[in-house]
Amino acid sequence: MQEIILIGAPVDSGKRRAGCLMGPDAYRTAGLGQALGDLGYRVRDWGNLTPAEHPVDDPEARLFRQHETIGWTNRLKRAGADAMAKGVPIFLGGDHALSLGSVAGVAAHAAEQGRPQFVLWLDAHTDYHTPETTDSGNLHGTPLGYVTGRGGFGGFPKLAKPIPQENICIIGLRSVDKPEREAMQDTEIMACDMRMIDEGGIATPLAGFLSKVKAANGALHVSLDVDFLDPTIAPAVGTTVPGGATMREGHLVMEMISDSGLLTSLDLVELNPFLDERGRTAQVMVDLAASAFGRRVFDRPTRAFS
Repeated sequence: MQEIILIGAPVDSGKRRAGCLMGPDAYRTAGLGQALGDLGYRVRDWGNLTPAEHPVDDPEARLFRQHETIGWTNRLKRAGADAMAKGVPIFLGGDHALSLGSVAGVAAHAAEQGRPQFVLWLDAHTDYHTPETTDSGNLHGTPLGYVTGRGGFGGFPKLAKPIPQENICIIGLRSVDKPEREAMQDTEIMACDMRMIDEGGIATPLAGFLSKVKAANGALHVSLDVDFLDPTIAPAVGTTVPGGATMREGHLVMEMISDSGLLTSLDLVELNPFLDERGRTAQVMVDLAASAFGRRVFDRPTRAFS
């Protein structure tokens, strides 16, 4: 029986709008553990982590709570590598700054195993900034910049093996600022925006990427941001961008991931329960996670908010 490890990461340092620290417990309340257990998995909950020791942040600094985010990155990198040796970790966020550590940790484990690390980024944003290029100073927009080895991350843990750009696929893009767009154009990252999805569907680019992971015997980390989905179905996020993925597209992505048998780790990020409607978004994210581990849409119970 495969073991799934729930790792609470109440990271709220990656942006200025507070509330994501409540995310891990919202997922638990929405029944994530039970949903996965019902699918036949052994589920272990490691509880909520805390950041590693770090200096106090200057509230006037350009980068918002940088030292705290470095503390979280150190803690999650170690936890991720440890969990990968025991099962399939699901990192319960927390804002997307948690992926600085979660992806670094799982990638370190993959390197030890001699396997290439691949990342599927389901998000309205590229999150390819660095601390030097971000205008907002919010570090939740920097994880892919960090794990691919871009400069400017002084003080963050060093990466033994940055993830090659061609091993990353971003699906759901619809809010990319000019510096990120220009930087992305010079990379080999596979980027699929909503126009591409509208014109050709979501299955084709995803299938192509999953085939690439399989051919390389790669480890697959999936990072699911609430804002991948349209805010009409998932409103509990501080970075709402209209025109996101539909419920059916979300489940199709997760079902295809499940069918591939490639998933080795998962982030659930940017859930802000303070902005939710009777737990609606938390339940949607739980349902999507369950689909990634084998549950199908026709098995889903009718929700109270429907």
